[in-house]
Amino acid sequence: MSSAFPRKRFPRSARVRTRAEYSTVFNGARRVSDPLMTLHWLKGDAPARLGMAVSRKVDTRAVGRNRIKRVLRDATRHLLPCLADGDFVVVARSAAKTASNQQIREAFERLLRRAGALPASGADGTMPPRKGAEPTPLNAPDASSGRAEPAC
Repeated sequence: MSSAFPRKRFPRSARVRTRAEYSTVFNGARRVSDPLMTLHWLKGDAPARLGMAVSRKVDTRAVGRNRIKRVLRDATRHLLPCLADGDFVVVARSAAKTASNQQIREAFERLLRRAGALPASGADGTMPPRKGAEPTPLNAPDASSGRAEPAC
């Protein structure tokens, strides 16, 4: 049975997988925090990889923990072309259990920008738009999900 849209998988090459890799990131990484999660980033020469730690203390139900991880994987998949090289590990906090998917996605992107792993967004500039110039859309909608792709 084949679907009309191929699945966009999160490849193994884009994941922090082993205990040793997690330990390396936790011991040498830059850390930034938010009420929903903490981001550990270890700069490197290899393309960006993501690891996640969502414990039972965050949500006792597996379905809740998996939702948080699914949202983070999807956000990373869309931001991957813009991300700086290195390993990223996200440690979810208990507030993420009650947060909406959009709130989790926004918190993750905010942490990446604060860490310096994503370029600063152009929409936050201090200069007013030029008169007579039509505003250009920063993001074009993604055909498969209907969401806007990030502008790098």
